[in-house]
Amino acid sequence: MSRIGNRILTIPENVTVSVDGNIVSVKGPKGELSTEINENITVQVNGNELTVSRSNDMYKNFHGTANANIKNMIIGVTEGYQKELEAVGVGYRFAVSGNKITVTAGYSHPVIVEVPAGLSVESASNTELTIKGIDKCLVGEFAANIRKIRQPEPYKGKGIKYKDEVIRRKEGKKAA
Repeated sequence: MSRIGNRILTIPENVTVSVDGNIVSVKGPKGELSTEINENITVQVNGNELTVSRSNDMYKNFHGTANANIKNMIIGVTEGYQKELEAVGVGYRFAVSGNKITVTAGYSHPVIVEVPAGLSVESASNTELTIKGIDKCLVGEFAANIRKIRQPEPYKGKGIKYKDEVIRRKEGKKAA
């Protein structure tokens, strides 16, 4: 049984957490995030410690989720999150211009993707892309949407993949 909901979160000194009803707001040096939690979950801030508790056992799943979401917000406003993507294949590349990314991934046309507000995108080279932001969900979802344009295939390994992702390769046809 998971006990993530029972852990006590420590709040860094440059972060302020405020609870207004069932809305928790976290403000730090990188920005401000807020989330709505279930009305049967209570969040208490005592000094630099934060505890999450539930009214009864029916809300166990909301208990752990609320604790994890608040922890992710605290990490986001202090350190931030980033995902790195890599384009593997002849002619596969990224081009960043303003808030738009042009992805050339083997189609007859380039795919143009608009960067959501709250995220920043950098390209170290034309085959590497770094997505940075304070919201863990937004960073992960946008990186997954970019990867979905051309997922890596197992025979040649071509496609858009995460930097640390390992592609399981398959053997092709055998010569008879």
